[in-house]
Amino acid sequence: MNRISIKLAAYFLVAVLILEGLLMVYLHRTIVHSQEEAQFTQLLERGANHRDVLEDFYSEETLMHIELMESNLERQVAILDANRQWFAGTDASKSLMNQFQHQVTTAPARDSVVVDDWEQENYIVTLHPFESTTGEQGYVVMFESTTSLHTLMSKLNTHFGIAGVASLLILFVLYVLLSRIITRPLVRMKEATERLSTGDFRVKLMHKSRDELGDLSTSIQKLADDLEHTQKERMEFLAAISHELRTPLTYLSGYSSVLKREDLSAQERQRYVSILEEESARLTELVKNLFDLAQMDETSFTISKESVQAAPFFSSVLQRIKHSFELEDKYLELSVREDFEMVVDPVRVEQIVMNLLDNARKYSPVQSTTHLDVYVQDGHTVIRIEDEGIGIHPRDHEVIFEKLIRVEKSRSREYGGAGLGLAIVKELVEAHDGRIEVISDVGKGSIVTVIL
Repeated sequence: MNRISIKLAAYFLVAVLILEGLLMVYLHRTIVHSQEEAQFTQLLERGANHRDVLEDFYSEETLMHIELMESNLERQVAILDANRQWFAGTDASKSLMNQFQHQVTTAPARDSVVVDDWEQENYIVTLHPFESTTGEQGYVVMFESTTSLHTLMSKLNTHFGIAGVASLLILFVLYVLLSRIITRPLVRMKEATERLSTGDFRVKLMHKSRDELGDLSTSIQKLADDLEHTQKERMEFLAAISHELRTPLTYLSGYSSVLKREDLSAQERQRYVSILEEESARLTELVKNLFDLAQMDETSFTISKESVQAAPFFSSVLQRIKHSFELEDKYLELSVREDFEMVVDPVRVEQIVMNLLDNARKYSPVQSTTHLDVYVQDGHTVIRIEDEGIGIHPRDHEVIFEKLIRVEKSRSREYGGAGLGLAIVKELVEAHDGRIEVISDVGKGSIVTVIL
């Protein structure tokens, strides 16, 4: 055993120990913060769902349904009047209101976390003001026990303590082994691959030699960077999907339970069945659009271009979708300035036009007219769709084509949709090496131009 190998092994192990300590502290804080944020977000979203239900369907039955859904040991709900006085809620909610009366009374009249000090309080509290379509005003107050957060903290401390002790033992063994030979590059790459296998893609390899070890280090680093990017995109997309699915699933679960009650009238039962049908349709549309996007994200996704005559093609599209406009007492007009030949994927172009027209129909008033204008400009096919709908605020023009973006969140139940149709259109247009442009303003309609 020579001194150089001992020094190198010692330097390496000390560095690993410091890095591991910093990583454990970071992970501990990150996990606690993430769970804390998830708890707050979940409670806010649940309270917001109850708020939405009360605004749309305020009744004694709705209040009883909300109480029934929150009748558990971990979570409670209280319904307050306009003066923030308790008048309905779960059994324990009244005593909890007395406990947190000051915080609830002084909180601003918006969706907010009223009590967030989970380390000191036994409950976290959120406030959600509502105003029903029939004029009733009040607040939904959600209470969730902090027991789960305290339990998580205790388990994390135990697990991290065990991991710390185990790490020290492992590092001691490695010190004895590595002191005999100089294997720092291989050890680092081995550790990097182990971290990759556990889902930790924050790998930084600095081996710059021009031999096989250098090539291997470069390959591992590239793999880590690619996996980190993929994981980030996947987590963001899954979070958005989870948010979109949560509301219809809550309705399906809640109203399915209500339908089991024998004291419902035929009219009430039919109303709840209609709600279930609407939410089922929303889920079906969302799953279909997600499937289309998943296909587009595959590297194997291609388009098959062929020569198509514009006039008969768009006339055929018009005939298929015109009936849906007529059913809602709306009008659709087609103008092909001159018949010309397009080199496109007809299936995908039809999908583009159908999605854009369907979007125009949803957001246009009765007796309005949507114009579909097709022409050639500078050798490119131009598809121009102009409607008389509610319009889009200028600040939202850049984000409407992102996945799961719906700028009219306050009217999502009225108009439907999951914020995926325009994202699909953008993917299909870009697959044709084209571009899409939007000109719109609130209350003045929209003009969407596709250039292929």
